Amino acid sequence: MQEEQHTPCENPLWPCAMTGAVACLSGFEDIAVVVHGSSGCYFYPASLVGVPIHGTFLVENEVIFGTESRLAEVIRELVGRYARIAVVNTCVPAIMGEDIGDLAGDGQILVVDSPGFLGDLEAGYRRALDTIAPEVDPDAPGVNIDGICRTDPFCRGNALEARRLLSLAGVPVATTFCLDRYAATRRAAPFTIGANPDLASGVGTWRGSLLGLDAVRETFKRLLASIDGVDPRPVMDEVAWADARIRKACEKYLRRFDPPRVAIAGGEAYASFAADLLDRYLGAEIACVAARNGSSGNGVTHTTDFSVIREMILDAEPDLILGSSYEAAIAPGAAFVGLTLPLRDRVALSSPAVAGVEGALRLMEEVLNACINRNRAGRGDLFAPSR
Repeated sequence: MQEEQHTPCENPLWPCAMTGAVACLSGFEDIAVVVHGSSGCYFYPASLVGVPIHGTFLVENEVIFGTESRLAEVIRELVGRYARIAVVNTCVPAIMGEDIGDLAGDGQILVVDSPGFLGDLEAGYRRALDTIAPEVDPDAPGVNIDGICRTDPFCRGNALEARRLLSLAGVPVATTFCLDRYAATRRAAPFTIGANPDLASGVGTWRGSLLGLDAVRETFKRLLASIDGVDPRPVMDEVAWADARIRKACEKYLRRFDPPRVAIAGGEAYASFAADLLDRYLGAEIACVAARNGSSGNGVTHTTDFSVIREMILDAEPDLILGSSYEAAIAPGAAFVGLTLPLRDRVALSSPAVAGVEGALRLMEEVLNACINRNRAGRGDLFAPSR
């Protein structure tokens, strides 16, 4: 029988704090991440972060007689190969109450106590960052980028887009949280912008988000007021160009098809951004928004209960779903655009973004193509190209 790939504390719709900590730490290429727990605790985050991590793979006798010797054995194999070794404590060692904090005595080993029952992915991500304890250098040039997470299907694309926009404005990139090296956390810049506000690092002074064209515009206005030498004009030109392209494409769509009825699921920041984008440019009817994190309000329902999300989608009868493979399976007749993990049965080789100018263009492109394909499939020759 194949081994189970996640533990009971993991909700497949949204990972727990342990996976959040692993996602944060594995973004630093010179930190070895050790999942201190069972094989199930290891395999779930390992399947999501896309880079090698390590595990203690605890078995029954170690749980009974103590896990410290097994952990020490794994650490010995890694010493000297990485700048730091991060041990992520999982539920069983945490419940046992073993004190592994002494391992962090010389600073070479970081101990992150982030068992699954601590909370959701964001809680673990922030606990790991708190353990790293980034340091701001007032004289460090450039701007930090945060909100980058290895469990996010748009992790690399968002980082590349944020760097591209900063380069257009003549701003160096300082530290990327979390897609960088450990040394970069010791010299973070005084100002930070974010690709995903759900994962704001809290490092430096926040200058704004890159989710949405309006957000990009406002963020670079703030950077102009905060940092000498910033030239936001190339970014503003890109925003205006992208806005015109999206409006033209949506107007063409609306001449042929009705605005879609939409169900959205994902992290709160991404879901709210997508809802605003579709409402603004397509006049879409946002039937329901289910956020995996955050709180309910402003038309958003906070839930990770699949039965609740299923009922919401079935009641909504959407033409279009933005979410994960789980939501897509609920209404297979609806058009679908991936917005959050897991996204299964697809090959992903490129680095698409959700953030920034390219992120807005790409998301609307995916929405329009998905809706056009659905309409053509369901309505035959009625919408054949006009002569």
